[in-house]
Amino acid sequence: MSTTAAPVYKPDVYSVDAIVNPYPHYQRLRDLGPVVWLAKHKVYALPRYTECKAALRNDETFLSGSGVALNGIANRLSRGTTLNSDGVEHDRQRKLLAHRLLPRSLRAISDTVDATAAAVVEAALDKGEIDGVNDLAAALPLAVVPDFIGWPRDQRDHLIDWGGATFDALGPYNWRAIKAIPDVFRMLSFARRVVRERTFLDGSMAHELLIAADQGKLSHAECPKLMVDYLAPSIDTTMSAISNALYLFASHPEQWQLLKDEPALMPNAINEVIRYEPPLRAFARLVRRPTEIGGVRISVGARVLVMYASANRDEREWENPAVFDIRRDAGRQIGFGQGAHACAGQSLARLETTAMLSTLLERVDRIELTSSPTWAINNVIHRHERLPLKLIPA
Repeated sequence: MSTTAAPVYKPDVYSVDAIVNPYPHYQRLRDLGPVVWLAKHKVYALPRYTECKAALRNDETFLSGSGVALNGIANRLSRGTTLNSDGVEHDRQRKLLAHRLLPRSLRAISDTVDATAAAVVEAALDKGEIDGVNDLAAALPLAVVPDFIGWPRDQRDHLIDWGGATFDALGPYNWRAIKAIPDVFRMLSFARRVVRERTFLDGSMAHELLIAADQGKLSHAECPKLMVDYLAPSIDTTMSAISNALYLFASHPEQWQLLKDEPALMPNAINEVIRYEPPLRAFARLVRRPTEIGGVRISVGARVLVMYASANRDEREWENPAVFDIRRDAGRQIGFGQGAHACAGQSLARLETTAMLSTLLERVDRIELTSSPTWAINNVIHRHERLPLKLIPA
C-alpha cells in the first residue's frame, strides 16, 4: 500500500474558540482523514474513533512515558506519575494504589457517597437558584475525594485551581499552560510537605502509599507525584461528568423524564454523558517505532494527539452522534481513555455521578437552565466554569 502525506489543518485547536465550541473543529478534522497534521502544534491528530482506540491499546508503539503533553516543561514535571510511564514501571506504580479504585473496593464507601450526595442536593434545593458547578458538581467530589486520598483537611481551598492547573499544563506551550505551571509547583510542593511531615489521613490512599515506601516498595520521593496523580484527576473528571450531566439533562428535559421513568438506564445515561461531553479533550503519545495509520507513514519520535472528544462524536462509529440519547449503547465510548492508561479514577467518578443523579431523580422534578452557562477555558479538561440552574422539587 502506498503512503500519502497527512492533510494539514491550520487553525489552533487550543484557541479559546476551539475550547468553548470544539465540535466544528472536530468535524472538519474527521472529514480530512484518519490522520491530520496540526500545523500550529507540529503533531499528528487522530480525530476518528477507530484510530484513537487502536493507539490507546498499543502502548508498545505509542508511548506515554515520554509525556502526554504537547510541551516539554509539563512532560518533565510529569515524570514519576502513572500518566507519564509505560510498561513495567507503569504497572508497578498502578498496582500500588489502583486496587482501591476498583468497583468492588469502592463499595465500602458507597453509603458515604450516597449520604453526601443527599446532603449536597438538600443544600442546593434550599437555595433555589444555584451554580451547578460549585453547588453540586464540585461539592460532592470535594467532600469525598480528598478524604479518600488522604489530603489534610485544613489545606483544601486551592484544590480545584491546582487540579485544573495540572491539566491546563498538559496542553501545548501556550499562555494557559505557562500560567498553570506555578500552581502545579504549588500542588507538588504541598504534596512533598504532606509526605515529609506525614500529615495524611489514617487509612487513606496516601497512608497506604507511605507504608509501601517504608517497606521499600517505592521511594519516598515518588510519593508526592503519585498523590497528585490520583487527587487531581479524581476531582476534575468527576466535576466534569456531573456538571456536563446537569447541563445535558437541563437542555434535554425529555431525556431527564426518560431517566425518571426508567432509572435502570442510569449506567447507559452516564456512558452517554461521557460520550457526548467527555471530561478530557485529548492527550499526546510519542511514536516509538515507525508506523502507518490510514496510509500515512509516521516516523519514530513524532507525536500523535489522541482526540477522545472527537472520537466520541465520530459518525463512522455512532449513529446520529450529535444527538444526546440515553437509550444509546454508549459503553464503548473512550471518554476515560482505553487500555493500560484508562483513567484509574473512572469508577469513582461513576460512583459519585450515579449518587448525584440518583438523589436528583428522587428529589427533583426538573432541572432548568436560568441563563447561559460558561465553559472553563482549559487545555485538556472539558467542563463548565459556571452553570446557572434552578432545581424544581418533585
